[in-house]
Amino acid sequence: MDKKILLTAVVFGFFAIVLGAFAAHGLKKIVQAEQLISFETGVKYLMYHALFLLFLGTTQHLLPEQKTPIFYFALFGTILFSGSIFLLATSAATGINFKFLGPVTPIGGLLLLAAWFWLFVNILWK
Repeated sequence: MDKKILLTAVVFGFFAIVLGAFAAHGLKKIVQAEQLISFETGVKYLMYHALFLLFLGTTQHLLPEQKTPIFYFALFGTILFSGSIFLLATSAATGINFKFLGPVTPIGGLLLLAAWFWLFVNILWK
């Protein structure tokens, strides 16, 4: 499980850098400032959770069975949260209306909160 967690962290970190560079050098020319700020928020949360997963994959404070639900909360939470923000922020540039994804962002946020809460609970009870 640790290898899967660490590989996911590396992929998240890689894409955070790629998407951050894209926002800074390409996206700012084709979207409004408010959309760029939203996109950058998605990038930040992608990187934050890459670091979160690096911690999760390397910590010895949790058993493998304790890491599994935390990993999946963080994985799906990041994909839903950051992914929906990326699509919503680039709607004007792509011409695709992603407004239907609006409710997905807070669901992703709740999953991220669940990951952090479950980490807290598992460390506290150890």
